[in-house]
Amino acid sequence: MTTVQTVVTVAVIALGTMLTRFAPFLVLRSRELPPWVAYLGKTLPCAVMGLLVVYCLKNVDLTSHPFGIPELASVAVVAALHVWKRSTLLSIAGGTALYMLLIRLV
Repeated sequence: MTTVQTVVTVAVIALGTMLTRFAPFLVLRSRELPPWVAYLGKTLPCAVMGLLVVYCLKNVDLTSHPFGIPELASVAVVAALHVWKRSTLLSIAGGTALYMLLIRLV
C-alpha cells in the first residue's frame, strides 16, 4: 500500500468507529430510552462476562495434569479479590498474575 492509501484506510476506519460509537447518542439524545434498550444495558454486561468465563474455561482438561488447577485457582482468586476490594483492575491483574505463576510452577 502506498502512503496515501494507508492514510485513507486509517481515516475510513476511524470514521467508521466514531460513527458506530456516537450514533446511539445522536439518535437517542432527546428521547427517553426504549425499555428494550434499558433491559439490554442492564443484562448484557453480566451475560458477556459469563460468556467470557465459559470461553476461557472450555478447553480445560480436568482428567490430566495439571487437572485445571491453574485455571480454577485463578478464577477463585479473581472472584475473591473482586468481592473483597470491588476493583476490576486488581481482580484481573491478580488472577492473571496467579495464572502465569501457576502455569510455570505446575
